[in-house]
Amino acid sequence: MHRPVLLLFAAAFCAPSFAAEVQVAVAANFTAPMKVIAAQFEKDTGNKVLASYGATGKFYAQIQNGAPFDILLAADDETPAKLDQEKATVAGSRFTYAIGKLVLWSAQPGMVDAKGEVLKSGKFDHIAVANPKLAPYGLAAQETLQKLNLFGTLTPKFVTGDNIGQTYQFVASAAAPLGFVAMSQVYEDNKLKSGSAWVVPSTLYSPIRQDAVVLAKGANKSAVTALIDYLKGDKAKAVIRSYGYDL
Repeated sequence: MHRPVLLLFAAAFCAPSFAAEVQVAVAANFTAPMKVIAAQFEKDTGNKVLASYGATGKFYAQIQNGAPFDILLAADDETPAKLDQEKATVAGSRFTYAIGKLVLWSAQPGMVDAKGEVLKSGKFDHIAVANPKLAPYGLAAQETLQKLNLFGTLTPKFVTGDNIGQTYQFVASAAAPLGFVAMSQVYEDNKLKSGSAWVVPSTLYSPIRQDAVVLAKGANKSAVTALIDYLKGDKAKAVIRSYGYDL
């Protein structure tokens, strides 16, 4: 057998041994950008990302009960900090990977005006909001309505999602004519994909700092380190910005 053929055979045979899987718990609002980043990461490194998407509060409970996640990409900074305090993480691994933005969105063009005045009109039967006890975007929506002195008025109209992904589906499916969602769910390349929206001023809610942390189960795994480094790199940052997050 010729030497080049041998080398090719050896490379093909050995390559899979260097690949590994990384199990990541991802906040629902970060679903779209994470899917893009994961695909790029897998192509560039050969490692596989096994991502679960959902509410940060539920992930916290699952991690406490031994869920086999290597990394948590939370929708807040409090949950990773709490896990740090509980010694459930790799010390020093926590960092902010994105700063989220809240949007009032409707799948219907013209339903939501550019200043959010539709909230004061009350001309809708339901409004979708994520559970503020589980989802930071739900808490941000609650803070926004409280500052606008509309929380008590609109609470009876709430359709509550367990996470921001479910909340988005309520609006997309017309179960609610409008709702508070993450900007990343309805914007791409910093352009509204469909419907109508009001980007809620950041002065109306606490900053949504989204932290990542390596969990104890991810310690000393080269593929985990590789993904964390990738999230901090220029390719991932470009994707994150394109979905409307700040860094």
